[in-house]
Amino acid sequence: MKLVKDWRRIAAYSLSFWMQLLGIMSMIVPEIKFLTTGQDSDPYFLWWIGILLLIAGTLGRIFQQGTNPKWEWLRLSAVVVAITLLAVLATSQAYAQATEKQTMDVAVPFVGGWEGKRNRAYLDTIANPPVWTVCYGETRGVGPNDYKTDVQCLGMLRAGLAEFRGKLHTYFSVFTKADRLTPERDTAYLSLAWNAGVGGIGKSTAVRRLNAGDIAGGCTALTWWNKAGGRVIRGLVNRRTAEAKLCRKGLG
Repeated sequence: MKLVKDWRRIAAYSLSFWMQLLGIMSMIVPEIKFLTTGQDSDPYFLWWIGILLLIAGTLGRIFQQGTNPKWEWLRLSAVVVAITLLAVLATSQAYAQATEKQTMDVAVPFVGGWEGKRNRAYLDTIANPPVWTVCYGETRGVGPNDYKTDVQCLGMLRAGLAEFRGKLHTYFSVFTKADRLTPERDTAYLSLAWNAGVGGIGKSTAVRRLNAGDIAGGCTALTWWNKAGGRVIRGLVNRRTAEAKLCRKGLG
C-alpha cells in the first residue's frame, strides 16, 4: 500500500478529504473533551454534524476538484456553514434561551427564600469544613464580624447568582442553553449550584442527562444532592424537591 503521488495537494485543499476529516473529528473531539474536563457535549447536534460532513465528503469524490487552494478553502467554508445550519434545523425545535434577567427574576426570590437572610455573619457548621456565611448564603470573603444591610444582601445575592450562572453554563451544551433552559429550569440548576458548588454540579449526572436531552431525568437527579456531612438532611430533601418541581415546569 502506497500513498498517492499528489497526497500533499490533497492534504492541502481537497474538499472531500477535509469534509471526511472534520466529520471524524466531530465525533472524537467531544469524547476527548469529556475525558479531560468531565464536560459533556450535545450528542444530537454533533451526531448530525458528523454525519452530514461525512456525506458531504463522500459526495465530493464524484465532483471535479479545483486546483486553486484559495477557492477550495472558500468552498470548504461555505459547505461547513451550510452543514452547521442544516444540523441546527435538524436537531433544534426552537431557540428560546432564557436571558440572565429572566432567570434572575425567578432565581433571586427562589434562592433567597430557601437560603434565608442573616445580615450578620454566622458560622455554617453543616458545611464541611464549617465556613463563615452572611446574607443569603454568601461565603466568599466573609469574616466573623461582617455585617451587611438588606440592600447589600440583595445586591450580593443577585451578583453572586449571575456569576454562578455564567460558570455553570460552561458545562451546558449549545442545545441545552438554546432549547432546554427555561428561566425556571435554569433557576433549579442554579439553585443547586449555589448550594452545593458549581464544579460538582457541572460534572453531575443531572447536567449530563440534561445535555443528552433527558430533561425529566436531569430534574430527578437534582434530588440526589440531599446530604451534608454524609447524612441526609431534611431541609435539603425539601429544597431539592422544590428545585425538581421547578425544573419540571412546562414538561408534559
